[in-house]
Amino acid sequence: MTPRSLVKFSAFALLGALLAGCSAVDRIENIGQAPALAPVGAGLTAEVNQRVGMPMPQPEKITYQPNSLWRSGSRAFFRDQRASRVGDILTVKIDIADSAKVDNTSKRSRDNSEDANLSNFMGLESNLKHVLPDAVDPTKLVGAGSKSSSAGSGSVNRKESIALTIAAVVTQTLPNGNLVIAGRQEVRVNNEVRELTVQGVVRPEDISNTNTIEHTQIAEARISYGGRGQITDVQQPRYGQQLYDILMPF
Repeated sequence: MTPRSLVKFSAFALLGALLAGCSAVDRIENIGQAPALAPVGAGLTAEVNQRVGMPMPQPEKITYQPNSLWRSGSRAFFRDQRASRVGDILTVKIDIADSAKVDNTSKRSRDNSEDANLSNFMGLESNLKHVLPDAVDPTKLVGAGSKSSSAGSGSVNRKESIALTIAAVVTQTLPNGNLVIAGRQEVRVNNEVRELTVQGVVRPEDISNTNTIEHTQIAEARISYGGRGQITDVQQPRYGQQLYDILMPF
């Protein structure tokens, strides 16, 4: 390693150590303490400020028919207790059972050869020995050959299963009546915190009479299930190993 490369490597290592140090200091301060839970409503702050843009139909002009209580474009006649406005709560049922299995195999081979000769060229072929110092055989002027082969195989076998229930809050009402929802749930068991978040867009018609909705009925769904705490820290590679994996080219 040259001195210049050593300086660059030291600079990257120092930068990584500084970045990791901030988290390390926080972890040292919390030794022996359970992970802190976020305040109620903290999980909705970012979602409320983040506006959602989606294609919207042209707004309909509200008209009323004489001697009729029905309004054009109305989705319901009687008001119910299902979520419909900003701040309302509805229950999201998450039942994910995905599996995928893919096997791919490829094989390719090629064998090429080329030969060229100049046995007769107006009697000048005998003068090639004067041009090239070594002995030249006009019948074997050019000989080339190549051979290549490749073989590859790959397989994917994945299976996921998640069954959870979470309460979400309506954070925005779109012009066409669809609802933007967001919810976050934290559960602490001993010194490990499990986090579940859900975001997306739902139709009011898909909300059941029990004020619940399936995760398959959520458009632009963003579902996250993870954790933080002592067990999660043990399962993660150390900072030095992560930095080594990033910097090493081989």
